[in-house]
Amino acid sequence: MTLSRAAFVNLLRSQAGYHEGRDKNGNWNNVQRFSPETPGLEWSQGQAWCATFTAWGAVKSGGSDVWPITASCYTAVQWWKKAKRWTDYPVLGGPFYLGSVGQDHVGVVYAYDADSIYTVEGNTNAGGSYQGDGVYLRVRPRRGAGSPYGYGIPAFAEETVSADPDLGGTAKASVPAPKPTRPTVSAAHLAAAARRDPGLPQGGTTYPAEVNVVEVALAAEGLLANNGYAHDGSFGSLTVDAYAALQRRYGYTGKDADGIPGKASLTRLGDKRGFTVTA
Repeated sequence: MTLSRAAFVNLLRSQAGYHEGRDKNGNWNNVQRFSPETPGLEWSQGQAWCATFTAWGAVKSGGSDVWPITASCYTAVQWWKKAKRWTDYPVLGGPFYLGSVGQDHVGVVYAYDADSIYTVEGNTNAGGSYQGDGVYLRVRPRRGAGSPYGYGIPAFAEETVSADPDLGGTAKASVPAPKPTRPTVSAAHLAAAARRDPGLPQGGTTYPAEVNVVEVALAAEGLLANNGYAHDGSFGSLTVDAYAALQRRYGYTGKDADGIPGKASLTRLGDKRGFTVTA
């Protein structure tokens, strides 16, 4: 198997904005899509998932043989060290580990310069906590407080790019971001989620990636709060109410304004907010 740095990093970056679920009290609960979608790590659902997120990306990108498929940051560090693929310097596309022995948190470096690493991380938050609520793009220091314990050196299809003098000593580097594309959502999927998600435990999801596209659009329309609780990929009661308000804005009444998306209203919203609707 071959792992492309660009494909791997951009897959992880595409998840920025994704949030885990909440329990019945509204607290974040570590329930997310990455554990059940990573063979061998299904058991990790409900636990800290930063390492699982990177493993998910490696599996989805065809690199499960060159990346530690584990939910444990400490185990991953030992994997890299045993493979003699460990360094004190940033590696483009490689993982960084925080904690006294790298046990606390992991993310992936998509760019670095002399002072900072630019990262994509799961199970963090806007403040950079080790324990968070979703996938975020972060900036972290290379040295001093809050800096990494060390970095793994993946065997990418592309040549290794690192600040390590023994690996080329590249002072500054970044993975090019892909050209923006219009997201696509299915009207049938959205309708199914709107019917199913309100009856699930808080934060339960059916088609979270597609629902999140619509939630972002509803927030832009001023109909849904732009926060993690109401903007988490679950088409729950708040999103149903917001969509019903959109339908009324479009002139629908009665059963046609019940908060269940139809293709016509979704297409109108997508034309304005930049997504494509299929059947």
